[in-house]
Amino acid sequence: MTTTPREHLVDWLRDAHAMEQQAEAMLEAQAERLDHYPQLRERIRQHIDETRWQRDQLDGCLQRQGASPSTLKDLSGKLMAFGQGVGGMLASDEVVKGAMAGYVFENLEIASYTALIVAAEAAGDDLTVGVCRNILAQEHAMAAWLLEHLPETTAAFLSRSATPGVTARH
Repeated sequence: MTTTPREHLVDWLRDAHAMEQQAEAMLEAQAERLDHYPQLRERIRQHIDETRWQRDQLDGCLQRQGASPSTLKDLSGKLMAFGQGVGGMLASDEVVKGAMAGYVFENLEIASYTALIVAAEAAGDDLTVGVCRNILAQEHAMAAWLLEHLPETTAAFLSRSATPGVTARH
C-alpha cells in the first residue's frame, strides 16, 4: 500500500496544528509567570500572537485540502503543554529551563515546517508552501532570539538567585 504526498501533507499539517496548540498553551503559561524578566515576557507574548496566526494559517491549508484539524492531536498537544507547565512551575530555575526548552521547541517547529514545505511542493500545493515558508521564518526568528538572549536571561537569574529576599525563578 502506498501513501501519496498529499496524504502525508494533510497528516503533517494536522501535526503542525496540534504543535501550535501546544506551543500557545506553553507560551501562555510561561508568560504569566515571568514577573521579573520583562524582555523575555514581551517577546513570548509577541510569539503567542504569531503562534495564533500560524494556527489560523494551518486551518486554511487544511481546508484547502478538504481536511480539518485532528481533535485528538490538538487535545494531546494541550495536555502535554499542561504537563510541561506544571513541571516548570516546580523548578527553582524555571526561567532558565523555560528559555532552553523554548529554544528546543522552536527547533522542532523549524524541522516540522521544513518537512512540510517539501511535502507541499510534492503535493503541488503552492499556497501551503508559501504559508509554511512564512511560518518557518517566524520560528527561525524566535529560536535566534531565545538563543541570543539566553546568556542575559541566565545572568539575570543568577544575580537574582544570589540576592537574599529576591525571587529569581520567574
